[in-house]
Amino acid sequence: VQLQASGGGLVQTGGSLRLSCLDSEFVVNTRRGIAWFRQAPGQEREGVGCINVHDGTTYYENLVKGRFTISRDSAKNTVYLQMNGLKPEDTAIYYCAATAVYTTYGCPPDSEYDIWGQGTLVTVSS
Repeated sequence: VQLQASGGGLVQTGGSLRLSCLDSEFVVNTRRGIAWFRQAPGQEREGVGCINVHDGTTYYENLVKGRFTISRDSAKNTVYLQMNGLKPEDTAIYYCAATAVYTTYGCPPDSEYDIWGQGTLVTVSS
């Protein structure tokens, strides 16, 4: 398993969760960016945000700006998605993915991510 996402669960509206994406040595040594995506039931997958793993630059989609924060702990080979102020519409399976692309303008498109984690379910109750 190259990427392992965890930390999902059930939370009430307004609550917080922190997701983790554990990166394998292969990912650490060969990939330059990690992104979080999500897919709600019956909907298409959408990006949440991303991080350049070597310099920590982050980018976020408008829907989560100001509420979600992506960070990296290099010592633990882990990228985090801290989610605050959760809303029912944040309910989805959250995936982390890795890319060899380094970006200076925003998150690369989905097609640039070639290693995907298995997903972790986040459910926000109203």
